[in-house]
Amino acid sequence: MSILVVGSVALDTVETPFGRADDALGGSATFFSAAASLFGPVQLVGVVGSDYPTGALSFLAERGVDLSGLEQAEGESFRWSGVYSFDLNSRETLETRLGVFAEFQPKIPEGFRDAEWVFLGNIDPELQLNVLEQVHAPKFVACDTMNLWIDIRRDALMRLLGRVDLLLVNDGEARQLSGEHNLSLAARWILQRGPRYLVIKKGEHGAVLFTPHSVFFAPGFPLEDVFDPTGAGDAFAGGFMGYLAQCGRTDEGDLRRAVIYGSVLGSFAVEKFSVERFRDLSADEIEDRVRLFREMTVFELPVDAGV
Repeated sequence: MSILVVGSVALDTVETPFGRADDALGGSATFFSAAASLFGPVQLVGVVGSDYPTGALSFLAERGVDLSGLEQAEGESFRWSGVYSFDLNSRETLETRLGVFAEFQPKIPEGFRDAEWVFLGNIDPELQLNVLEQVHAPKFVACDTMNLWIDIRRDALMRLLGRVDLLLVNDGEARQLSGEHNLSLAARWILQRGPRYLVIKKGEHGAVLFTPHSVFFAPGFPLEDVFDPTGAGDAFAGGFMGYLAQCGRTDEGDLRRAVIYGSVLGSFAVEKFSVERFRDLSADEIEDRVRLFREMTVFELPVDAGV
């Protein structure tokens, strides 16, 4: 049930109204692995520079993340820095230095190519397509993308949509990709282009799962302590894919529960800077929050409702 993830492994410098973290572990593959490895083994493919403190990833290896696909190249690692507003809903990027990530060409180790569960992190769609050429017969492929790729790699992204089972995007990206302002119309447009399923992430306001025949909404979990929203979307993806791989199915009920587990892992991600919250996060804590999600959303119709 091992999950293959291909994406960025970075160093982030993040400032929020509640603190600052310098050269903290970041990147889509890092956050995804930190969340997904709480459900089962993960195989990570990425690249870092000669300046990267690879020993800082040892907690992932101890929890079942196979790092043999992480290349260390000569040069600087991918670095990002940004400042968040007081409500944490907007941020200003201060600096992006791609370093060795600019020349990243994913090389999937032979031992990873039989992976049944594949997550393509937010990288160039041409590279995502290249990854799919290297894996043998995945059972379920999910991918993320961003506004930059929608803008400058649209043709490749459209080809990619025909080869994935699930697309995860935020509401702005869904609108940009489809040209539709209404999210329901945007979802219909995207599903007609290939993916069987679509998840639209709405940050603190939750996430929506669209299938060809249904819509499922999970609210954002109300938190008292929010320190850093960086990587919450990738943690959501890790929880989502981790749960699906653990249960081994993609039925309607499984997908809905996966959205809840994704939301739970995303909610834990923001409670500390970087991936710090995942270091000591327990299965009991995850299940407790899943039960709280259920309590928040279950209600009974009155007996005279006629249903």
